[in-house]
Amino acid sequence: MAEWSWVAYTALEVLIAAACCLGNVLVVCAVCLGIRDSLRKPTFCFLVSLAMADFLVGVAAVPLAVLLDGWVSVTPDMCLLLSCVVLVLTQASVLSLLAIAVDRYLRLHTPHRYKALATQRHTLLAVSTCWIFSALLGFTPLFGWNNSSSLTSDSTNTSSTSSVPPPCTFLSVISLPFMVYFNFLGCVMAPLLVMTVLYTRIFWSLQGRLKDSCPQAQAPLLKEKKLACSLALVLILFAGCWIPLHLMNCLLLLHGPHAVTQGCLYTGILLSHANSAVNPVVYAYRIPKIQQAYTQIWRRFLERLNCCHGNKQVRRSITST
Repeated sequence: MAEWSWVAYTALEVLIAAACCLGNVLVVCAVCLGIRDSLRKPTFCFLVSLAMADFLVGVAAVPLAVLLDGWVSVTPDMCLLLSCVVLVLTQASVLSLLAIAVDRYLRLHTPHRYKALATQRHTLLAVSTCWIFSALLGFTPLFGWNNSSSLTSDSTNTSSTSSVPPPCTFLSVISLPFMVYFNFLGCVMAPLLVMTVLYTRIFWSLQGRLKDSCPQAQAPLLKEKKLACSLALVLILFAGCWIPLHLMNCLLLLHGPHAVTQGCLYTGILLSHANSAVNPVVYAYRIPKIQQAYTQIWRRFLERLNCCHGNKQVRRSITST
């Protein structure tokens, strides 16, 4: 790839990382500080979990994606560990989205039992379970399904001529069969299909209830439908941003390394990372409570800014007299 193209790719990754960090920190602050008793509501807890995963994409996954493009030389075991961190964060996003879909489904179809299940303790347990399973699934290559043995043999072959280990790249240690059969089909597509079925049943049920209910009872159903539409949009964006990169991995597995150009691969990586930066924008425009919390945070920031500016002017006037 031409040097200017790599510079453009790196610059876009830096912008995406900054947007991920700032946007998702704002989401966490908005939910935790701007919405009353938000952490007692499972949906907002799972949104915070998703926002934390997106924040960590900006902090860890994006820098690692740039470094693991052959720009660092580390031991094969360290290269494998760093590559697995990216998988853990992706899996945390998938399982957080799945938890949100299950939560909305249970709330709609089992309202009486939902009140007993949707306690703060159960919600925190569900969030913890999502992250534990994400770690187990993401770190699976550490237990043997990887390419580190071939990379180790390469490093031993080069050790006789140079003491520097070979460059670390993601696909040099993570095997394509693992990425296609286990990660894509098992850990991404299977949950996406389950979520598609759940949201289809949610919308079907809401549509039927809206037709059969009186005008007074339609307001909460419409509110529930609007929130479900917003959360389904987050799911659609995730699928649209991540599936192209996984399809490229399928082509690489089936047709070899020349099936996908480096430019297309970089585009897929950028698109997958951009998903973590887009989610806060979706929350702002589609979920009224988070939109109101954003507004409150912005007003407080402006008030403090004006207060600090006013204090500076007072000090200047005092010193001048």
